[in-house]
Amino acid sequence: MVKFLKPNKAVIVLQGRYAGRKAVIVKSSDEGTRDRPYGHCLVAGIKKYPSKVIRKDSAKKTAKKSRVKCFVKLVNYQHLMPTRYTLDVDLKDVVTVDALQSKDKKVAACKATKERFEERFKTGKNRWFFTKLRF
Repeated sequence: MVKFLKPNKAVIVLQGRYAGRKAVIVKSSDEGTRDRPYGHCLVAGIKKYPSKVIRKDSAKKTAKKSRVKCFVKLVNYQHLMPTRYTLDVDLKDVVTVDALQSKDKKVAACKATKERFEERFKTGKNRWFFTKLRF
């Protein structure tokens, strides 16, 4: 079987609290682990998408509209839908499985992810990833 759920692949979360949200795979585990004996992956995704920015907005308002809220989560392969898109944001050093063990580490990982996503959004690349999924 071809492994297509690779790191930096954009996916859509199908189940749970973040259903319908876009995320990017940070690390995948095909065989699973002792506590999760099924194929799963560590994803970092967008909890709240940036709003539409128009030309007449002030710099302060533009900065506020460009904000992104993030989540970091371990998700079962069955609850992900892969897309054809990839996102070249380096999150390996920030988001790890150890970061999910305690609340303060997870908050720190989310903040670092938020900064990287906002930086990526401001460059104007990967526009599809930063738009709401309409269905």
